[in-house]
Amino acid sequence: MRVAPPSTATVPTDQDCVALAEIELCGELIIAASAADGERLSADRIDEVLRVAPERADCC
Repeated sequence: MRVAPPSTATVPTDQDCVALAEIELCGELIIAASAADGERLSADRIDEVLRVAPERADCC
């Protein structure tokens, strides 16, 4: 079995950080879906879980 040297295995790259964030968000969605009463999560609930706010149009 080959193992990466410790110096390269311990320094996270930007790609590693992005991948870990994506995995965490997917996990949050899975938890929310398993706790949901219905068959699907609403778009509003998905936005809430992903911590995104809907775009607000400045209207006349």
